Amino acid sequence: MSADDVKTRAPRNRTVVLEPGDRERYAPRLLRLDGPAEAGDLENRIVNQDLFDALPYLPNAFVDLLFVDPPYNLSKDFGAAEFKRMPSDDYEAWVESWLVPLLPTLKPTASVYVCADWQSSAAAARTLDRHLTVRNRITWEREKGRGARTNWKKCAEDIWFATAGDDYYFDADAVRLKRRVIAPYREDGEPKDWEETDDGNFRLTAPSNIWTDVTVPFWSMPENTDHPTQKPEKLLAKIILASSRPGDFVFDPFLGSGTTAVAAKKLGRRYAGVEIDTDYCLLAEKRLELAEVDVSIQGFEDGVFWERNARV
Repeated sequence: MSADDVKTRAPRNRTVVLEPGDRERYAPRLLRLDGPAEAGDLENRIVNQDLFDALPYLPNAFVDLLFVDPPYNLSKDFGAAEFKRMPSDDYEAWVESWLVPLLPTLKPTASVYVCADWQSSAAAARTLDRHLTVRNRITWEREKGRGARTNWKKCAEDIWFATAGDDYYFDADAVRLKRRVIAPYREDGEPKDWEETDDGNFRLTAPSNIWTDVTVPFWSMPENTDHPTQKPEKLLAKIILASSRPGDFVFDPFLGSGTTAVAAKKLGRRYAGVEIDTDYCLLAEKRLELAEVDVSIQGFEDGVFWERNARV
């Protein structure tokens, strides 16, 4: 959304928008590739360009963690780009058309995460399986969504986890979930595998491939933008902490309004992203600037992820 199109919003609405002067402030920070780039050229930068135009100029073996949130196989308007639903075989070929050129950007130890909905998930999995080692499928509850009269309501999405090889980094301890204990068990009168606090009883649990603790950004959250398919910072934080070390390079070729870059910055990783829509790039730059003074991530505190509504 441009500064000329600012909506009238409720007083408590915290959505990040482009305001007068933002375009002039942030546009000079955007990058456009017209020749081969080095990793240092991309470090902590946003490329405002069609991915397929940028792909030939990306450096080899610079990515530690690749996060891809491509358009799903749905007809949807993304501002500067519009995606049209296509036959399943054609969509799979389209996934192949950007995944294969991205493979040389990966380090041999790189991890890859690719988002999908139920209609595009199989195509993503088949394509990944042809070129990488698929490790798992994460299903996360996307609690927003409209009800349906003749079908089940769609309120979940997939994220496929793959690696470039068998030597890869994964830190399960960094992404443990803190959950409220409903039926606390004691041994010799002492809590067993849980903690008793003034705020309640809690247990740290191992991370699973079912995520029910993520909240889709909405108007009262300071990370919210008007991007139609924005991913939550908490979701990216889980992936970044599990599959990268501090200082590693995180790359997002469909950056949108910048959530991957923002989460990477807040967590001490290097980042780069490609996004075709200039307004979304400007929003991303604004969010990155805000992250310099506020490194908080909703739902992540004291080194652990909190179950949704665990603290009331």
